[in-house]
Amino acid sequence: MADNPYRELPPTAFWRTGVAEAGLFGLQDLWKSPWCLPSDARFSTFGSCFAQHISRALVARGLTWKEAEPAPGRTPPDLARKYNYGVFSARTGNIYTAAQLLTWTRLALGDLPIEAIEIWQDDIGRFHDTLRPKIEPEGFESIEEARAALATTARAFHRAFAEAEVFVFTLGLTEGWEDRATGQCWPLCPGTGVGRFDPERHVFLNYDYPRIRADLEAAMALMQGVTPGLRFLFTVSPVPLVATASGGHVLVATTHSKSVLRAVAGDLAAARDAVDYFPSYEIIASPPARATFFEPNLRSIAPEGVNLVMTHFFAGLDISAPPARAAGADGADGADGAAARQKASEAEMAAEDLVCEEIILEQFNDG
Repeated sequence: MADNPYRELPPTAFWRTGVAEAGLFGLQDLWKSPWCLPSDARFSTFGSCFAQHISRALVARGLTWKEAEPAPGRTPPDLARKYNYGVFSARTGNIYTAAQLLTWTRLALGDLPIEAIEIWQDDIGRFHDTLRPKIEPEGFESIEEARAALATTARAFHRAFAEAEVFVFTLGLTEGWEDRATGQCWPLCPGTGVGRFDPERHVFLNYDYPRIRADLEAAMALMQGVTPGLRFLFTVSPVPLVATASGGHVLVATTHSKSVLRAVAGDLAAARDAVDYFPSYEIIASPPARATFFEPNLRSIAPEGVNLVMTHFFAGLDISAPPARAAGADGADGADGAAARQKASEAEMAAEDLVCEEIILEQFNDG
């Protein structure tokens, strides 16, 4: 048989040996980070709902997750979570689209004034900033308070990329809504959570590849203007859309959305040394998983699936000198004890409910 490039490829390059015969739990070398990071490398995490698993896993593994906007004082954990502290590196709420990410970056740098973000008043007189409509469960008492809180988060977002080595962003959606006149984007369609829908103002957009890539590149350039060595790790959420406003079937819309996001993330990783892609989407949604890790609603990801994703993540992460583990007081090996605690912690966190603003759309399902 003549020599050709395929003769030199490893078993993981072929579907039969790399996937079919390996089985779901035998998959090897799905991802290897191109970066050698110090043990104290700081990770900032943002994005769609699934991004929350990465921050929790980083904490459980003893790595440095950048919490740029902690809850005030001695706020009890349950209360802090109710008010969306400790979910992402800053109190941004879910950032579903590249357009939202660019908006936050511009706010953080003062390129976009806080006053440019519209504030809505609800039926009981409370106020909500439209970039984070559900961040304060009962809303703010005044426009001034809403804008002050938004400014605080914008400063925290700035710290999140100014004081980190790796900026982890989980892409979730291509669909979004914008103001026809100002171009402001929203994480939720006006009228679904707060605010009122105005068909003359509120425009549906299904962001295409060029727009998504341009927005990501613009956001990265702005952040690296502050932190030249900042690296970006993109993932794509495996969680399907709750609903689509595209006019098509939600299954087709989901496949389209994830495919476009995956293409953008992969191409950016191939083109730039400071960008990488981690395949959380493939681990959950590809044929080997056979939908095993979806809950009965076929949307939520089961804890076992989250754990498998995190196993591959940390297997491929290159940390130059992991923190030393001391022997336990009971005489057991410190590494084994730490591993057991880590496993228990990750399982507990994976089972927790995620903060997912998009789920509110299900309330409008009359089917």
